[in-house]
Amino acid sequence: MLKLVDIEFSANTETGRKDILKGINLEIGDGFTVVTGPNGGGKSSLAKVISGLYKPTAGRIYLNGRDVTDMSITERAEAGISYAFQQPVRFKGLTVKDLITISAGKDISVSEACEYLSSVGLCARDYIDREVNASLSGGELKRIEIATVLARGTDFAVFDEPEAGIDLWSFHSLIKVFERMREKTSGAIMIISHQERILDIADRIVVISDGRVEREGTKAEVLPGLMYDRACPRLDGVNE
Repeated sequence: MLKLVDIEFSANTETGRKDILKGINLEIGDGFTVVTGPNGGGKSSLAKVISGLYKPTAGRIYLNGRDVTDMSITERAEAGISYAFQQPVRFKGLTVKDLITISAGKDISVSEACEYLSSVGLCARDYIDREVNASLSGGELKRIEIATVLARGTDFAVFDEPEAGIDLWSFHSLIKVFERMREKTSGAIMIISHQERILDIADRIVVISDGRVEREGTKAEVLPGLMYDRACPRLDGVNE
């Protein structure tokens, strides 16, 4: 379980210091949690604070009861937190097999690496020896990155807008990968997204707006209200 206590995060902008996260209190347990909300609300900043890319201005972060707030991104990875970027990194000269082996943290066989690739819907023989470079599409890179997360087998995995920068066909394939992960993967998975199909496979949904948790709950509790808000947006200055 990941527990966030009074998390705040501020950053320098062109117009001065800006408060981005404003006292986030949240517990994320096993299963699929989707964090959604308007652009600029703080979703991606929250993901980066959890992973260690950003250091919170205030508050504490606990993973399975262990305080990881002051740990670096490497230390948090070793403690059990995985982070998948919006735009996966390319590595010229590094093969897909090499990348999965590094992620696993131990020597693995070709057949083991192929199993991870197959689990994300890729034909292993077509990818195992390919370089992780510009020859791969955005959708292929996303699925290879998910395979590396599976190879790591961490307690808590964060995916920051996995649908970003991929075409519609790749997005449909990505949804199938997440559906399989939801069925077979233990531990906690947090996805930052505003895509309805990703929201639809969530166990819990958290809405972040203006740096705060606006609402949270099961999919049955939160999703209908989100769909209503999209279909019937409120007028500026009008409150219920």
